[in-house]
Formats: sequence, structure tokens, C-alpha cells
Amino acid sequence: MLTEVADAVRLQEGPPGVRSVLRALRRLAPASTKDISRATGLPVPIVAALGNELRRRGLLTEQRPSRLTPAGLDLVARLGMDLTLDATCTTCDGRELVVPEVLDEAVRRLRAIMETGPAADMAIDQSHCTPETKVRRVLALLTAGALPGGSLLLIGDDDLISLAVAVVGDVLGGPIVERVTVVDISPEILAYVQKVSAGLGTRVETVEHDLRQPLPADLHGGFDVAMTDPPYTPEGARLFLSRAVEGLRPGPAHSVFFSFGGKSPDEMLEVQREIMALGLVTNGYIRNFNEYEGSGILGGVGFFQHLLTTTSTASRQGDYGGPLYTGDKRTRQREYTCVACAAELRVGPGARWTSVAALRADGCPQCGKGPFRPGRLVSVEEETPAADPTASPAAAPTGPPATASTAPPAEAPAPSTTPTQASTHAPLRPAWHPPAPEARAALAERAQPYLTRQADERDLPAIGEFEAEIARVSFGEDAVDDPARWASRLGRAMEKSKEGMIVAHRPGELAVGWCWVSINQNAMTGDRYANFRSLAVAPLDNRADVAELLLTAGLEFCVANGITEVVGRVHVGNVPMRTVYRKFGFDPATLTMKLRLAEESAR
Repeated sequence: MLTEVADAVRLQEGPPGVRSVLRALRRLAPASTKDISRATGLPVPIVAALGNELRRRGLLTEQRPSRLTPAGLDLVARLGMDLTLDATCTTCDGRELVVPEVLDEAVRRLRAIMETGPAADMAIDQSHCTPETKVRRVLALLTAGALPGGSLLLIGDDDLISLAVAVVGDVLGGPIVERVTVVDISPEILAYVQKVSAGLGTRVETVEHDLRQPLPADLHGGFDVAMTDPPYTPEGARLFLSRAVEGLRPGPAHSVFFSFGGKSPDEMLEVQREIMALGLVTNGYIRNFNEYEGSGILGGVGFFQHLLTTTSTASRQGDYGGPLYTGDKRTRQREYTCVACAAELRVGPGARWTSVAALRADGCPQCGKGPFRPGRLVSVEEETPAADPTASPAAAPTGPPATASTAPPAEAPAPSTTPTQASTHAPLRPAWHPPAPEARAALAERAQPYLTRQADERDLPAIGEFEAEIARVSFGEDAVDDPARWASRLGRAMEKSKEGMIVAHRPGELAVGWCWVSINQNAMTGDRYANFRSLAVAPLDNRADVAELLLTAGLEFCVANGITEVVGRVHVGNVPMRTVYRKFGFDPATLTMKLRLAEESAR
């Protein structure tokens, strides 16, 4: 049952994620969706969708706030999760810091400052933290010894932490920092900081700058402490932390205070890799430390991490032009149900509303009301205008999920039809052309930090894993899914020719994607053609872009060799690969029919 519920909402955390929701429901009941989100770290829409699945199975009450039904309580008991002991500190609520009474005035003053300050722009992942959070961040700086004194660099400051530092200093009777510098792209935010800080006695400098570019030279290596609350993507974390590192003085033990929203384990792994790649080490971590106004999807909370520089700390981030914000990375639509009239509406790329905030702003197109209850993720195959009459023309599908593949290489036959024969059944699409230089450069930028190159022997272990997964996707229990066997087989093929064998990789690291295109000759007609044999991409944040980069490189290889026809074979159940084929303009030409005979008849 846990697996079924996890699969129904495509929960990356799988059955353990469902367990965490059941445990939180047992401990906190009656509990709102937001309460469960905060307790588990799962986004609110995911918690709501899980709740709907549990209700369908009679495990959760229809009334809200939610409680477990007797059947749900019985299940929790059978799972050994009936213990409701909670050791969370009731004074600080697990945040480790409490705003002392002496700073209550600072909280009140910051609340007033927020009311007249710039509005949050949710399109670029802005969601202002509460005045209490602002003061807690200043207290964290004081507790860690980063303040008083020294210099503080703020990489982005839509949360107005510069003003929080100034207000706290004013309440305590004097500046608590020698120098505060804010780097932000928004002239509105910078002008407001200058206006308010002018009468607070703290030296606040503002620099208007696009953080996609390195910090100005006069800001390099001049600060004792840095703080940032970047866009909630691995790319945003890497970019903003890189700029923080650029601004810090050389040497170990300088502090970077980093705020971020909860993500899935795989996404958080990418963020932690970015932290380690910069040579930073975690010195402290507090879940739910930050509270935000309006950040409904994340339950209004985020974590706070204290990082330290080491002797290996360095920023190698140049100019950046790839996806940065959550909206840039969103690739799937989700169904939402209007509570007032039960209309089912889709939100996401290619739909009429790209975010639930936009849907709320417009109201339900049928009844003009709301609110909207999140439901299932829409499969790639369903993301079409015909399936959603309220949607604008849908964007092209963006590629495979964890892996996308043709049939295993040993089973790819020569084409049995020619383009002329195929055209009698359906009109062919326009011929594929290599992308223009600008489009090719943009694709390479989206796929960063991954590049393509010709595969070689060092890639065989990774390729073996990819081919084993391809086999499992295509043939299930009948698959030959031994990675070592596939690596050996591909090694023999590589000895004959490496041409058309392409991998995607981060420089100096193992392959994260694999594409194989071979050039063959039709035995009946003598025509040369390319056989698209394999494509697989690891579960990266930008795996769709990496898949597109690999396939483009494979087709460019075909063009360079004078090939005018490419064929591929795909299992009927391999929806991700069928989607990739369709996106690149492949037309269905043949259909393989398969019939299983009874074992007795074969004797």
C-alpha cells in the first residue's frame, strides 16, 4: 500500500516518504496540510496529494484538519509507528534560537518596514521571511561569533537582512557590524535599503549587479562573513554561494550563512555536491529555521545552514546563462481541483497557468472561485492541448525521466521500410537540420556543467549500468540486466569502432549519459542508414537538456557522415523514449507484433 500511494503521486521519497506523513499524522492530529509539510519536509502540494490517496483508501478522514481513521490508526500500529513521543524543544520549537524580549521592539519595527517595502516576486523565487526570522538570522550571526564587528556581504537581499542588522544595532544602542554591503539586481530593493538605513547608524553599501556575472573586482576578497538566500535550485545555490566565496577573505574558517528550501533527497544531494565542490564544509544546520510569508508550496519554511571556508575553498564560476529559478526548471504539469465546482485544471509548462499562484489570481474559469486542491502529476503523454481545453498550446515534451532508451543494441534490426513506403501511411515531418549556432550554444548552456565527448574504455562501467537499465525498461523480468555483461559486450563493440558512441559528463567525472548511433547498410537496397541504438541519462536536475544534447550530438554525427535516414526501435511501454523520438521529429514507420505461444505447443 505504501508503494502504491507513493507511485500514485510519483513521490521521489517512495514508501519512506509515505511513512513520514503517516507518522506526522499520528503525532500531530488533527493536523493541517501545512503542519504535515513542515513536519516532514515535503512540499504542500505533495502532502495534499498523498492525503487524497490515503482518503481513497479509507485511512484519512474527510474532515479537515485531517485525522487518521480507525483503519489508518490500525495501519500505523501495524507499521510500528504508534509512539507519539516528541522531544522537540517547546521553547524554541526546534529552531535552536529564541528572540529575547529585548529585541521584541526590533521585530515590531521590521514588521512595519516590511509593510512599506518592495513586494516579493514569486517568479524569481522570492518569498519574504518573517520579521522574527530576520531577527533570528542576526542572532545566528551573533551566536556564531561572526558579529559584532567585521564586515558582512549579502548576496541578494530581498529579505532586507541589511536592515535587520541595522535595526537590531539601533535597538541595542549601537552598530553591531563595521560594514554591510548588499549586492542585488533590483534597483527598487537597493533604493529602499538606502532610504531606511540612512537613519539607523549602520554603514550599509549597495551595489546593483547581476549575479549571473562575477562580483565586481573591488568586492573580491574583502569580507569576513557572507549570507545568501538564493533561488531554490541547485544552480541557484551554486551561483549565489560562488559569489559569496568570491567576496570572502582568503583562508579557512570564514562563515557563509545559507538559507534554502526543502527539496527531495536527490535534489538536496545536488545542492550538497555544489557546496562541497566550492570547498565549503557544514558547521551547523537547522531545519525549519526560516519562516516565509507566502511560500505556500514549501509549507512556509526553509532550513538555515552555517558553512565554513577551508584551505580548498575557491569559486570557479564565470558568467552564467542557464536556468536559475524554480520556474525555469519546472517540466511537468499538475492537476488542481476547484473546491467550489470540482473543475479539474492543469498548472505547469504549456498549460494556461504556469503556477498555482497565477491560477489563484485568475480564479476558476468555470465558477470564478476557488480555492484549488492539488492532485496528481500529469504524465508526459497526457500533456497536450486536447487533454486540457483551458490550456494554451503545450510546450514540447522535455525528454526522459531517469532513463530513456531504445531496445538493447544487439537487437536493433535494419529498417524494413523505406521513407517512400512509410509516407503512404502518414505524411513525413520536415527533415531534421542541425540547430543554428545560437540555438546550439543555448542548448550547451542549458546542459551545463555537462559536456559530450566520444566514449572510450574508461566509460564502460557506467555504460554497462545504463544498458542494464535500458534492458529493464524494455523487457522487465526477461531482461539481461547484468551491468558487467553489458560492459563486456559494449567493450567488444568499442574495439571495432567508437564512432557514434557518445557520453555526457562533467569534466573529470564519470559519464552521466550515453548515446549510441551506428551506421549500417540495408542488405536489400544497399542504402546507408543510421541505427539509433541507445540513449540513457542519469536522474539529473537538467537531464532533459542533457538528453537533448546527447541526441543532437548523435544526429550531428549522422549528418557529418552523409546519412539521410535514421531509424530506431523502442519498446511500446517505453513512453519516455517514445516522447524523445516524437520531440525530435521521428515518424513511426513499423510496428513489431509479438505473440507468446503456450509451452506445450512448442514440444
